[in-house]
Amino acid sequence: MPETIRFAVYATPELAIRAAADLFTARAPGSVALAGGSTPKELYGLLASEDYRDRTDWDALEVFFGDERAVPPNHPDSNYGMARKALLDLVGVDPDLVHRMEADASDLEAAADRYAQLLPPRLDLVLLGMGPDGHTASLFPADGALSEQERRCVPATAANGSRRLTMTLPTLNAARHVMFLALGESKHEMLTRVRAGDSLPAGQVLPTDGDVTWIVDAAAYGTSI
Repeated sequence: MPETIRFAVYATPELAIRAAADLFTARAPGSVALAGGSTPKELYGLLASEDYRDRTDWDALEVFFGDERAVPPNHPDSNYGMARKALLDLVGVDPDLVHRMEADASDLEAAADRYAQLLPPRLDLVLLGMGPDGHTASLFPADGALSEQERRCVPATAANGSRRLTMTLPTLNAARHVMFLALGESKHEMLTRVRAGDSLPAGQVLPTDGDVTWIVDAAAYGTSI
């Protein structure tokens, strides 16, 4: 693996999430792309806790999202809605600096172009997860969004046929820092393939002038600590 990729392995999911919170607070000031899902939700809860909320200058944070489902912001499946409730509203991030993907728009191509115009040239920190098929953000193995090399945000189609918006590999690979969270035995097979250099979507996140930290637990890595 390239020297810019680091795997940090922790004995339990709880220790891994705490390590992710430590890394977030060390690198967060600036522009940040958040992820959806149950594991990031646990991370957001920890960041909003008394132990962590004062470690980040929330006034200096501009928030984006790596992907979004085609649902309104108050829908239970909305990444934006989850992040607002679990973290952003609790720590007082300026709502004008929280940029929602309008994946519920009728014209997803136009919504993707509008979002691309909001993005800075380089994101300071991108938080990502990995699905059971190796997808990350909404870049799925069989979808055309994965091969996009020009646009920074595009519509995407999940394996179940649902429509989404997603940042593209050019956007992710321009980031200064990328942090993956992958926890549990269900992630072991795909994580092993990423480590072996397989061209899974998650394995193609290789910033050209940045670094990647994979924060994983022992079950995902396939080891005991």
